[in-house]
Parts: sequence; C-alpha cells; structure tokens
Amino acid sequence: MSTTTPTAAEAELAVQAKQAVVKSQGYWAGVWKRLRRDPLTIACALVLLLMFLAIVFAPLLAPHDPYQGSMIRRLRPIGTPNYPLGTDELGRDILTRLLYGGRLSWFIGITPVALAFVIGTVLGVLAGFAGGKVNMAIMRTTDVFYAFPSVLLAVAISGALGAGIVNAILALTLVFIPPIIRVAESVTTGVRNLDFVDAARASGASAFTIVRVHVLGNVLGPIFVYATSLISVCMILASGLSFLGLGTKPPEPEWGLMLNTLRTAIYVQPWVAVLPGACIFVTSICFNLLSDGLRQAMDVKG
Repeated sequence: MSTTTPTAAEAELAVQAKQAVVKSQGYWAGVWKRLRRDPLTIACALVLLLMFLAIVFAPLLAPHDPYQGSMIRRLRPIGTPNYPLGTDELGRDILTRLLYGGRLSWFIGITPVALAFVIGTVLGVLAGFAGGKVNMAIMRTTDVFYAFPSVLLAVAISGALGAGIVNAILALTLVFIPPIIRVAESVTTGVRNLDFVDAARASGASAFTIVRVHVLGNVLGPIFVYATSLISVCMILASGLSFLGLGTKPPEPEWGLMLNTLRTAIYVQPWVAVLPGACIFVTSICFNLLSDGLRQAMDVKG
C-alpha cells in the first residue's frame, strides 16, 4: 500500500487556501458585527421583512376580495367596522388592495433592478477587464443613455412600448443598466491591475478563470450594494408609470395605480387617499437606508 506525500508547493497552496477561507469568514463576521451595531439598518430590515411577509401571505391576511366593490360603501373613512383602512372610490377594501398591491409594487420595483444587476455586471466587468476597444464600445454606448434623465427615459420607453407590467419592467431595466455598468466597470478597472490578478495571469490562468475566481469576488459586493440602493428609485419610478397610466392597468391593485384612482377623493377622504403613497414612501426610504447601512458595514475602513 503506497501513500502520496504532498509536495512543498501543494502544502503551501493548502495553507493559503485555508488562510483565504478564514479571512473571508472573518470579513463577513465583521460585516454582521457592524450591522448589529446599526439599529437604524436593523429597524429598516425588520420593516421590510414584515412588509414582505404581509404581501406574501396576503390571501390569509386580507379581509375581503381586492376586486369586489359596492357603490353604497364607497369612500368609507378609516376605522369603519370591517374596513379598518376605509374603502376606495368603488367601495373596495383599502387594506386588502394595499396587501395585494404590494405584490405588484415590489415585483415591478425589484425585478428590473435584478435584471439590470445581472446584465450590467456582465457588461461592466467585461468592459473593465478587457479595456481597449471593448471598453470604448460599451462605455460610449452607456453614455448615450446618460443624455436623458431617468424619469423621462422610463416614460419615453414605456410610452413607445405601451402600457403593461412587462413593458414597464423592460423600460425600467433599460434605465438601470447604464449606472450599474458604470459602477461595475469602475470597480473592475481598480481590481484588474492588483498583485493577485497579475500573479494569476503570470501563472497561466485564462482570462475567464481570472474573472470568475479573482475579479468577481472583489467586485460583486460593491455592485450589489449599489444595486440595492436603486430599488427605492425603481419603486418610485414604477409607481409613477402606473400613476401616469403607463404601468399596471385597472383593476389590478398596485400602489401607484391606487394613487391615480384615489386622487379624485383627496378632498373627500384625504387620509384614505394618501395610504398608497405612504406605503411607497416607507418602502423606498427603508430600502435606501438599508443600502446605506450595508455599504457602511461592508467598508473595511469603517
């Protein structure tokens, strides 16, 4: 029976791998430690978690059918028996529609950012790592989108494609791809010339291996934190598109569309009319503060 004795190089590689794992675990332990010391970030995360659970379990929590209305119950005030948050202009329960509307609002607010994160990261890392003409082509194309304000660009694309959830998601995705490309290209450019990347390149590793093993692990964190900060902006833009009639179509419950339909009741039942806007505001500010907390926790210098 023969045994294989590891060479000195193999032993050194094993030690380096173990040290890398310990260092990675120590880094994320430090991130979690800094997050626990930030009560504002924890509070925002808890609020978002509660809202997420509420919209996921909307069929169990909602007291009424979100589409069933009655003209004799229209515009009931907050605190009405069986209608704790009142009713809308068609007599539909506001609490039920807020719960179901959160599903569409969250879906339209998060999906474009997730798609833009994937596409923008791929293009940004490619531009930052390849450089040269590839960088020039991708970044100059990205600069074209920066010639238009994000709100006007989203409205223009949605108007050209037509109203609908799919078209709204596509329009918002196109709006958020350019800023993520710029961030991904910036951080990749800063990583590609570091010592460990040069060592991997000198050892004969392929470009794909270098990007997959050495580059992505160092750039995904900052890109992800930046993408998280875009969710709040995306939810506001998505609600704005629905408010303008370019997003969700009636009678679907969605916070932006509810604002549009309730605006005529602002002088009759103002507190009922502002409830969808309050949900949009709370969700957006919580996502914004959560992204700020994540960025500070992931900053090793902080």
